[in-house]
Amino acid sequence: MIRKKKTIVIGCLLFSGLLGLFSCGSPSSDSGKLQGTDRVKEAGTGEESETEGKSGKGAGAETEAGAELVYKNSMELQYAENFSVDYYEGGYTMLTTDMDGARFLIVPENKEVPENLEAGTVVLKRPIKDIYLVASASMNIFCELDGLDAIAFSGQKEDGWYIEAAREAMAEGNILYAGKYSKPDYELIVSKGCSLAIENMMISHSPEVVEKLEDFGIPVMIEYSSYESHPLGRVEWVKFYGALLGKEEEAEQIFEEQTEILERVRADEKTGKTVAFFYITSNGLVQVRQSSDYIPKMIELAGGNYVFENLGDPETKQSTINMQTEEFYEGAKDADFLIYNSSIDGGVESIEELLDKWGLLEDFKAVKEGNVFCTTNDMYQQSLSIGYLIEDMHTMLSEEGESRMHYLFRLE
Repeated sequence: MIRKKKTIVIGCLLFSGLLGLFSCGSPSSDSGKLQGTDRVKEAGTGEESETEGKSGKGAGAETEAGAELVYKNSMELQYAENFSVDYYEGGYTMLTTDMDGARFLIVPENKEVPENLEAGTVVLKRPIKDIYLVASASMNIFCELDGLDAIAFSGQKEDGWYIEAAREAMAEGNILYAGKYSKPDYELIVSKGCSLAIENMMISHSPEVVEKLEDFGIPVMIEYSSYESHPLGRVEWVKFYGALLGKEEEAEQIFEEQTEILERVRADEKTGKTVAFFYITSNGLVQVRQSSDYIPKMIELAGGNYVFENLGDPETKQSTINMQTEEFYEGAKDADFLIYNSSIDGGVESIEELLDKWGLLEDFKAVKEGNVFCTTNDMYQQSLSIGYLIEDMHTMLSEEGESRMHYLFRLE
């Protein structure tokens, strides 16, 4: 787990520090440290200040005028377990990602930054802008919140986006490609004033990137929606970004639309039908979902049963498991429905194409009965699609209203 926050060297924010990235390496972690203090990054300014780490929620951080930063209340969450949002008088907002304990204080426009903050707190001043967005599943949320103008850099190339607004923004030069998560274009994002990098859990494989970004005064926010135990917990991260952008009302409305879909589906009886969700890898293995993953839970919420019970170890937090074809054949041959996951290889368009990947699928009950479906290519980038996908699964299981599906289609 990546911990925050490392002491930042002020000199790295200067252009000479940028040159040092390519010639002298990163500064020492000991340089610039002060006893009992921490440094906070102010978004969009490139400036840093030293603050004493003393206060937490409700403790009262003093401002320049001597007034306290007074805790008011916290955002109510229904499903999400991996973030919290706390509100303070004067319009101050504290975002916390619970997996790593990272804290981000959002300071209203034209308001002062409190002098005393808990060590490691990152200060982001509104308007939030110049974000380097690497967590691609969050792009959909920014678009729906009408917050695309807050993003200046993308970890995905233009042709990698299935979200039309993101493609257009990159085509027009409003969002620049700044390298993938493991290899950012440091020169670009530093010279253009990047204020915040939003990463997903893939960054855990490249901790040196987090260190380098923070050395250059760019705070890193890790998005943990993929760790939510309930499918709508993922959707509820729209509230996190709503609080970041000051668009809480819009976020609440978006979330309510998804919960209403779930309530409609829940009103119907369970079908008792079994579903296998899978993908055939390039080396001939079958990738399926661990039983504790959100996809099997969506199948259950839609009224079905995931064909693999108690598969995998939920403590590992893994989403997928690769199994031999023989094991998949034994476990899924009699499944009522098959759903092929297109998010990796672009999917298939017909039963024939699927059989070209593995001919023994023709023995499967779902293939014989014509109950094979495929996900659309854009599903994984549509983080706000979960309610609709549950509804699609319910439609599949009930075999009614198939023409109204959003993210599933039948293979012929």
